Amino acid sequence: MTDTTETTDELMEATYAALCKHGYASLRMQDIADESSKSKATLHYHYESKQDLLYALLDHLTDSFADRIETLEGETPAAQLLALIDAYLEPAADDSAAEFWTALLEIKAQGPYDERFRAELADFDRMLHGRVRSLLEEGRDEGVFRADVDPDEIAEFLVTALNGAQTRHVAVDHPLERTQRTLETYVRRELLADDADETEGRFE
Repeated sequence: MTDTTETTDELMEATYAALCKHGYASLRMQDIADESSKSKATLHYHYESKQDLLYALLDHLTDSFADRIETLEGETPAAQLLALIDAYLEPAADDSAAEFWTALLEIKAQGPYDERFRAELADFDRMLHGRVRSLLEEGRDEGVFRADVDPDEIAEFLVTALNGAQTRHVAVDHPLERTQRTLETYVRRELLADDADETEGRFE
């Protein structure tokens, strides 16, 4: 790993930690520097402003999540689709994770006013939609999902449900587990082909 890569990784981790701790509106470059071994001047050497660091962080998080859902557990597209839903709706393990989702929601709220945030968020949305659609197409072609499944339409529904569940969880503390269970039931009851045998490893 090069020094540049190490520095970038450290600054992304520091920005993530500071964002979780302080939130979008109150975040300062000094807060980010305090979470790293770098000085505020060093941060400004690599990124002109806090906004540039946040752009880089959102890009970094998008790439990380894309890598995570590219290799999903499960022997079938149906099992992998459930693994993707679980990955997106996994309850926060600690307070910092919960704070991060809150901060990320603040970033999303900047989308209507910041063209670059909006473009990054749109890229993330397309990535998630594309991954869900590819699993649905693969499952339909293999006979795991019903032949009349419309991958694009169902992917649109699932992505909307996933994003809505996260927003509702952050805003009013609605349990993510409820949406997880509902979407799992939807996949099993509405998408699986009639002859898909869950007991013989086609689904689990």
